[in-house]
Amino acid sequence: MSEEITEAIYKTDGAGEERQLVLQCAPLIAGLKMSSLLLLEGDQLRRLKSLMGGGRFDCLTLCAAGERTAVFLYDRRRLERLLDTDGVRRFLSEAGYTCLAVEGVLEKFRRRYREYVGRRGRFPHELGVLLGYPLEDVEGYIRNRGKNFLYTGYWKVYHNVPDKADMFRLYELSHKMFFQLLKNGVTPGAIVETYGGEHGNI
Repeated sequence: MSEEITEAIYKTDGAGEERQLVLQCAPLIAGLKMSSLLLLEGDQLRRLKSLMGGGRFDCLTLCAAGERTAVFLYDRRRLERLLDTDGVRRFLSEAGYTCLAVEGVLEKFRRRYREYVGRRGRFPHELGVLLGYPLEDVEGYIRNRGKNFLYTGYWKVYHNVPDKADMFRLYELSHKMFFQLLKNGVTPGAIVETYGGEHGNI
């Protein structure tokens, strides 16, 4: 990600909070990802719900730690399709998930995430699956304990580098496109409505 975009994402002035959220969630809004994990501060959670409400995204508050709130923002329909695939169902079952419906999975994940943040449990590797990382890379990460990866970008890649590198480039393109729209005066709400609505996509 370019330094200019990174600076815009992490700039903390209140007036730019919705612009920050659009840039952070660009691949999700653009339909390239099915979910994002966000660490929000201050008024950002209210702004996020206001900005994303009414579209195709649902927001799950995971936990609060200090001044930060961890939030899982997701496209429910895409998550449902993912949870209906054989490999993911096997992975989650082996990880101790008995209810594989969206609500059951997210509730158990939230409990495990809170235990991890509170230092009462291990890191929930199923987070990678819920963020849409390919199962082969999540399992590769677990087997290799985060080492021996072939490529890294938005996650550590263990298989099929060319396809993953292409996907990372698309993620970067979504950041750049939304950044340019914002610079040209398009409002965050208009971007979400156009690309993140019920049928929005690039």
